Amino acid sequence: MSLSKRQGTRGKKLVGMAAVIAVVAGTFAAPAMAAAAPAGQGGGHQATREAVKAAVADGVPGVALQAKDRHGVWKATEGVGNLRTGQPRSARDNFRAGSITKTFIATVLLQLEAEGRVSLDDTVDKWLPGVVRGNGHDGRKITIRQLLNHTSGIFDYTSDEKFATDVFLADGFFKNRYRTWTPDEIVKVAMGHKPTFAPGTSWSYSNTNYTVAGMVIKKVTGKSYGDEVRRRVIKPLGLHGTYMPGTNPTVPQPSSRAYSPLAENANGKIYDVTELNPSIANSAGEIITNSGDLNRFYSALLGGKVLPAKQLAEMRTTVPAEVVDGRYGLGLIENKLSCGITVWGHGGGIHGSTSGAVTTADGKHSLAFNFNGDWSGDSMKVVEAEYCGKE
Repeated sequence: MSLSKRQGTRGKKLVGMAAVIAVVAGTFAAPAMAAAAPAGQGGGHQATREAVKAAVADGVPGVALQAKDRHGVWKATEGVGNLRTGQPRSARDNFRAGSITKTFIATVLLQLEAEGRVSLDDTVDKWLPGVVRGNGHDGRKITIRQLLNHTSGIFDYTSDEKFATDVFLADGFFKNRYRTWTPDEIVKVAMGHKPTFAPGTSWSYSNTNYTVAGMVIKKVTGKSYGDEVRRRVIKPLGLHGTYMPGTNPTVPQPSSRAYSPLAENANGKIYDVTELNPSIANSAGEIITNSGDLNRFYSALLGGKVLPAKQLAEMRTTVPAEVVDGRYGLGLIENKLSCGITVWGHGGGIHGSTSGAVTTADGKHSLAFNFNGDWSGDSMKVVEAEYCGKE
């Protein structure tokens, strides 16, 4: 899922990284300890180097980044991974990637469609009878396709006042950071509200959509969405630093600490929020990964190595997305950059972590990165610099 700043007493909410495609549109600010440690092959990427430095100067504790193009793999880091010890970030860092999870979940459902086990035009009620019901919600009128492209109108549970207080404000976070949230609980929170709109009539990013999508995967396969992502995507692609952690609150090494003001004044205290039960994000945003794995995944996906051509075309069929600087497909965002280049990918944010991953339409030029803070820095500038910046 994605974590973005909320205004007022409701704290922060997980949104689709309002997702500018590749990026979490964060605005963070933290101690700017900038000990650069860029490592690259053959130089170049100067504009990207400068964008990463600017993010740390703007307050991001540290950045870990990898890019892959026809020249090979280029890695860069800036800033620190631990504000207490000053330990620098590593380009190999594992991190929570929030809503980037959505591309993995959509991929599994599209593989199941290719196998004839489910249809994108199936209603939610066909697989989960009575689950999406209440206050005007009706799973009999919502399709799986509408879940995946956010045209279902289902209320985003992260916008619920009590939920936001329990997980995004400091008191609630430290009380509940190890609490397990079940998919049924999450959907119940959403059903306590009216839909945002009638199914298929508009677009609105809702993490509830992907919670329900994860439930559909379990119903179709008899296995958890985490097991299916591991079996169908992580293992075949050799994503050795990618995990579906379930309820495990830790991030495997190598990794850095994650920091957040927890909706308090960004000029005030910054909290270490590294340990967190990711069930708050569930199939909408629990994944842990690293930049190298994300480049491998998105490159393979757009390169046609993960889905059959028909299903990849479905994934790339987009709808206008008002809060996204682009168009939204099925767990995939299309974004046209200022220089005319189009990239595909997703952004993701969760407590203390802001991530972006994009690639070109042919999968040959990929970029993935992470900020270990959630209150400052312009991640879109990193994407623009990589694809549009002059060396």
